[in-house]
Amino acid sequence: MRDLRITGLHLRLVRNRIAMIRSHGIGSVRETIPRVILRLDTDAGISGWGEGTPWEAFSGTAEAAFEAIDGYFRKHLIGADAFRLPDIMLACDHEVFGEEAAKAAVEMALLDLQGKALELPVHQLLGGKIRDRIPLSFSIADPDIEADVERARDLVKGGWGIFKVKTGFSSHTNDLKRLEMLREGLGDIDLRVDYNQGLEPWDALRTLRDIEEFKPTFIEQPVARQHVDCMADLTAALDTPVMADESVFNAADALRLVNLRAADLFSCKIMKSGGIRGVQKVLAIAEAAGIPCYGGTLWEGPIALTAATHMIAAERNFPLGCEFYMPSVVYSADEIECPFAISEGQVIVPDRPGLGLDIDEDRLDRCTVRSA
Repeated sequence: MRDLRITGLHLRLVRNRIAMIRSHGIGSVRETIPRVILRLDTDAGISGWGEGTPWEAFSGTAEAAFEAIDGYFRKHLIGADAFRLPDIMLACDHEVFGEEAAKAAVEMALLDLQGKALELPVHQLLGGKIRDRIPLSFSIADPDIEADVERARDLVKGGWGIFKVKTGFSSHTNDLKRLEMLREGLGDIDLRVDYNQGLEPWDALRTLRDIEEFKPTFIEQPVARQHVDCMADLTAALDTPVMADESVFNAADALRLVNLRAADLFSCKIMKSGGIRGVQKVLAIAEAAGIPCYGGTLWEGPIALTAATHMIAAERNFPLGCEFYMPSVVYSADEIECPFAISEGQVIVPDRPGLGLDIDEDRLDRCTVRSA
C-alpha cells in the first residue's frame, strides 16, 4: 500500500464532569477529569483518534501531555507516513523522557489510521482476537459507601459480578466495615481490594491479615511503588495473591518484580506503559514468569479504553478481566464523545476498522478548555 501521510494534527485538552467522588489510597478525584484528545488527519482523507489521560497523583498531568504532543511530537508527526509507527514512536521517545500518556495517545491514533486505511480493526493489526467479550469490574471508591453499595446492587442486577474495593483512604476500621457491607449486601461476588499504595510497610502485613478474612481475589499495590522488597515479603507471607500496579510501569519494572518474586499478578495500563506496544513487552515477561495480568485504568474515556479493549482482545494472558467502567458509570453521559460498548457486565470487542469509533466533535468542543 502507498504511504499514508499525516497532514494535520488537532489537539484538545478537555475536562469531563464526573458523577461522584472517587477516592484512593494516594488521592481523590472530584468534579472533573482532564484528558488530552488527539486527531491526526491524512492525505487520504482519513482521521485517526488518540487519547492521553494521566493522573497527576500517579503518572503526570494532562497539561504536560498536551505540551509534549504540541511542542515536541508534532514535528515528528506532520509529513510522516502513518505506517512507520515504530520510527515515529522512537523519535518521540528520544524527544521527551516519560510522558507515557502522550505517547500512548500518538500510538493509538496511528493504529486507528492504519486500521481504517487497511479496513481492519486494531485487534487484527495486533495478530487477531482470541475473545469477543471481557469481564468488567467496577471500583467501589465513593466515600459514601451506602451510595456505592446501591450502585453495585444495580450493577449486579445488570449482570456485573466483579467489584474492586478502593481501600487505604480511610481508617482500617472503616475499610473492614465497607468490605463487610459488600459481602453481606452483594452475596457471592468476585471481590477484590486495591490500596493504591495506601499502607505503610511496617504495618502492612498485620492490616492485610484482617483483609484476607473477606476472601478477596487479590490485593492490589498495598505499599508505595518504591517498596518492592516489602511487596516481595507480602507476596510470600499472604495467602491472597498480590497484584503490582504502580510498581510496574514498563518491561524493566516487570523484570525486577519477577526476579524479586514481588508480585503474583500485574495490572497493565496503556497510559503508564506508553501505549499498546509497551504493555506487550510487560506481558511477554509476565507470561514467561507465569504471572496473569489484569486490564487496569486511570481515568480514561472511551477512545483510550477502546484501544485497550483491542489489546486485551488479542492477548491471551488477561484472565482477570478489566476495569473499563469509567465512561459507562462515572462520566456525565452527555459529555462522552462516543459510546463505549458494554453488555451484562462485559466489554464488547469492536470489529469495525481502526478503533471502530464515531467521534462527536461537537461534544468534545463543549468540554474543551484548550486546543492547538
